[in-house]
Amino acid sequence: MKPLIVANWKCNPTTLDEAREILNGVKEGMRDIEKVEVIICPPFLYLPYWVEFFTKKEQKIKLGAQDCFWAENGAFTGEISPKQLLNFGCEYVIIGHSERRKYLGETDEMINKKIKSALKVKLKPILCIGETEDEKKQGKTFKILKNQIQKALINLSTYQIANLILAYEPLWAIGTGKPCQSSEAKKTLLFLRKFLKKNQILYGGSVNSKNAVNYLNEAGFDGLLVGGASLNPKEFVKIVKNVSRS
Repeated sequence: MKPLIVANWKCNPTTLDEAREILNGVKEGMRDIEKVEVIICPPFLYLPYWVEFFTKKEQKIKLGAQDCFWAENGAFTGEISPKQLLNFGCEYVIIGHSERRKYLGETDEMINKKIKSALKVKLKPILCIGETEDEKKQGKTFKILKNQIQKALINLSTYQIANLILAYEPLWAIGTGKPCQSSEAKKTLLFLRKFLKKNQILYGGSVNSKNAVNYLNEAGFDGLLVGGASLNPKEFVKIVKNVSRS
């Protein structure tokens, strides 16, 4: 199984021209890379511009979304359904990101419903979990992660769970420039493997070209969820190349 590198652009960039510049930079840098699977998750409004590009069979880069709603359609102003994402060529969708939990009040129940809805239309969910700095200091990391996983997977079949990707993102490392040390991340990964033995598990949180390989080779993760660094095409391509060579 190839390492999976997911680019989460979040609420960036502010213009279509900037988005095209980032994408073109990544496209150029990916020409000679074969050993890594790359997924780009841009804001919803950029999806229509890239349908043709991302749906080409020979394309090395796959398309993902940053969230979805749990209903296929209806009177849900401002929401995007999994079916709509599928129609625009998305194959993956990030669900339960800590920023949505923190700023938008997403609950474990909502996340569970979104996962079920995504799986129903054959989108691959990337479930994000992670602990806060206070929870870490209080020694609650494993308890928090176990609780998030169990609630997210309520009433999911073994087959459905097998199609899930897990992303461990310690909240205290996201956007802080203070990544989790690979030795510490490895301990967390071993804990997570008790629940998801065969699923791909990614690491996210201040990932850059200098530490990316460590999370795979030393900690044992199956890939990375990259935030800020994914907006810099040169840095992102460097991450992908480093992982490809490792």
